[in-house]
Amino acid sequence: MEIMSYLFGSMLIFNITLGISIVFLERKDASSTWAWLMVLLFIPIAGFFLYLIFGKPISKRRIFTWDTKSRLGVKAAVQAQLRALEEGTFAYKNEDIAEYEDLFYLHLRNDDAIFTHNNSVKIFTDGAEKFEALIEDLKAATDHIHLLYYIIRSDNLGQRIADILVKKAKEGLEVRVLFDDMGSRSLKRKYIKRLRKAGVEVEAFFPPKIPKINFKINYRNHRKLAIIDGKIGYIGGFNIGDEYLGKKKKFGYWRDTHLRIYGDAVHQMQTRFILDWNQASRNDILYENRYYSSVPTGDVGVQIVSSGPDSDWEQIKNGYIKMIMSAKEYVYIQTPYFIPDESLRDALRIASLSGVNVRIMIPNKPDHPFVYWATLSYIGDLLEAGAEVFIYQNGFLHAKTIVVDGKIASVGTANIDVRSFRLNFEVNAFLYDPDLTQRLVFEFEKDMMLSTQMSKNLYRQRSIGIRFKESISRLLSPVL
Repeated sequence: MEIMSYLFGSMLIFNITLGISIVFLERKDASSTWAWLMVLLFIPIAGFFLYLIFGKPISKRRIFTWDTKSRLGVKAAVQAQLRALEEGTFAYKNEDIAEYEDLFYLHLRNDDAIFTHNNSVKIFTDGAEKFEALIEDLKAATDHIHLLYYIIRSDNLGQRIADILVKKAKEGLEVRVLFDDMGSRSLKRKYIKRLRKAGVEVEAFFPPKIPKINFKINYRNHRKLAIIDGKIGYIGGFNIGDEYLGKKKKFGYWRDTHLRIYGDAVHQMQTRFILDWNQASRNDILYENRYYSSVPTGDVGVQIVSSGPDSDWEQIKNGYIKMIMSAKEYVYIQTPYFIPDESLRDALRIASLSGVNVRIMIPNKPDHPFVYWATLSYIGDLLEAGAEVFIYQNGFLHAKTIVVDGKIASVGTANIDVRSFRLNFEVNAFLYDPDLTQRLVFEFEKDMMLSTQMSKNLYRQRSIGIRFKESISRLLSPVL
C-alpha cells in the first residue's frame, strides 16, 4: 500500500511538472495545450509516451537550417514583384486575375511565393492516368530527375518507377529521390540499395537514429513533387504505391487530384526540392542554371506555396482563408480530413451565412478513425450555417482542392487539419485561371453524382455511439 501511494505521488508530481512545461515553457496554442493536459490527466503513464511521440516540439534552430533562398535568387525576384505590385506597374498576362492581386501579394510576403503566369497545367484525378504520364516523362528525361514523396512503396508501381530510375542513372543522368522516413516506413532496404547501387542518390527525411524505429510522428515531409529536367513538374495528392491505382480492397478506387505543370512555376517547385534535399542530405545541390531550364508556355497563373513547422506563419492556411473570404458565389472543397481551426471554421461559416454556396466533400470511409470521427463533428457546425456536405461513395477521396467562383483554386498536399497547417511540411499550387478552375469545378460536380448529401436532419439522427466517438475525437483534434 505504501509503495502504491509512493508511485501515485511520484506520477502526480511528474504529470504536474510535464503539464507546467507544456503550459509555460513550450507555449503551444491554447487548444493544443488543453488537449495534452487532458491526455495526461486521463492516461497519465501512457500519456507521457504519447506526448514524446506526438507532442514534443523540436528545436527549429537545430533541425530546420535550410534558408538558402538568397543564393537561389528567390529573395530578389520576390522583392521585384512586390515593388511592381505596390507601384501599380505589375504586368498581367491575363487581366481577369487582377482582382486577386491581394491573394498573390499575400503569398509573396508570407512565403516568398513568386507569381508566374506563363504555365500550361494538366489535371489528373485518376492514379493510372497520372502515373502513366509521369512514367513517360521519366523515360524521356535527359539531364536530371528529382522525386520527393511522402510515401514510396516497394510494390509493383514502386518497382516500375525504380526500373526507370536505375536505367536513367546508368545512362549518366543525375537522379535524386527523397522520401519521408515515417511515411515510407514500409519501404524495403533492398529497394533503396538497388537504387543506390545504380547511382541514384536516395535520402530519407528526418530519419531516426536507430533504423526502422522512428517515434517522431510530427514534423513529417508530406510533400509530393516530381521535377524532370527542370522543365516539367508534378504536384498534388498521389503518393507512389499500388493503392493509389485503386488496387487495395480496403479503399477501393482512389480519387485524388494531381497537376502536371510546364512553365516557370517549375522553377519554384525545383527550389522547394533543393531546399528540402539540402536539409536531408550531406551532398548539397548547388545552384546551376540547368536545374532551371523551364520553357514558358501557356497563360495559367501559378504560385507554389509551402508551409511547415519551420515557419511561424501558416502560409497555406492563410491562403485558404483569403480565398474563402474573397468568394462571392461559391466555395467547393474536397478533403479527406476536415478538422479546421477556429479561424478557418469562422471563415467558412461567415461565407455560408453571407449567401456563398459552401460545398464540402469528404470520404465515406476512414483511413484514420479518430480523424474521421472528428471530421464528422466539425461537419455539423457548417451544416447549421447552411453549408452543403457530400459524402463521396466511389472509393476513397484523398484530393485536397479548393475552388472559388470558378476563377481561382488550390491543389496540393495540405489537408484541412491542424497537422497539415502546423506540424507537417506541405506544398500547394495556387492557380489563377478561369478555364483551368472550371475544369476543377466540372470534376467536383461529377463527383457529386457519386456522393450522397448529408442533410441536417440526417446528421441529427446520429446514434449515441457515433456522437460519443465524435465528442472524444473532437477533444483530441488539436493533436491528431
